[in-house]
Amino acid sequence: MPPVRATAPQRGPGNPDVPLSRRLREATHELHVQVERSVFIRALLRGTLPRTGHLLLMRNLHALYAALEAGLQRIADDVRLAPFAQPALRREAALAADLHAVHGPRWRDELALTPAMSDYVAHLQRLSQAGAQRLIAHAYVRYLGDLAGGQRLRAVVAHALALPPGRALAFYDFGDAAEVTALARALRDALDALGRDRPVDDIVDEARATFCRHDAVFAELADVAGAGLRAADR
Repeated sequence: MPPVRATAPQRGPGNPDVPLSRRLREATHELHVQVERSVFIRALLRGTLPRTGHLLLMRNLHALYAALEAGLQRIADDVRLAPFAQPALRREAALAADLHAVHGPRWRDELALTPAMSDYVAHLQRLSQAGAQRLIAHAYVRYLGDLAGGQRLRAVVAHALALPPGRALAFYDFGDAAEVTALARALRDALDALGRDRPVDDIVDEARATFCRHDAVFAELADVAGAGLRAADR
């Protein structure tokens, strides 16, 4: 079954009186559902994703976070944007540690980026060089997703990769349940404060485009994962 492709981004709701966190949730809801229905993500959530698929996903996410977090650090001097660059959220180093533990020291050379992820990384680098607040849309999609659905994936991934308890799961570790809740709340509060302070239609539009970029990456990862993934999806 071919992956469901997210539709092209359209401008989200324009009511400035609606909190930005709610605007983002409502504007991306359908795209979020479509991406979760893709072959690759269904296999990930079911625990049927082949080991190769897991490793390639980790490798591609590492490139994404490396570019995103470098860009967020460049705009962290803006007190209104600083909450999105706080150290507790950063995932690049955690993914590097997990990849080293699961694949070995040559993971950068032996695990490839998909063309869609290479394009995504270049896009993040362009945004970073421009100092664009559009980076906040990518922080919203990634970090709130990691703090929510990512937490339930911890056990799924540990089982799928046959990991010893607590090993190679740094990516999913944001602390205990109270810390995870506090981080998610702080991000939503920072989004809402940003939305009260300045025009943010560009962030809403970028968030929609971000889901489309993820959809393209997951479709390519499904192709690379190959027959084992498609057989598990039947």
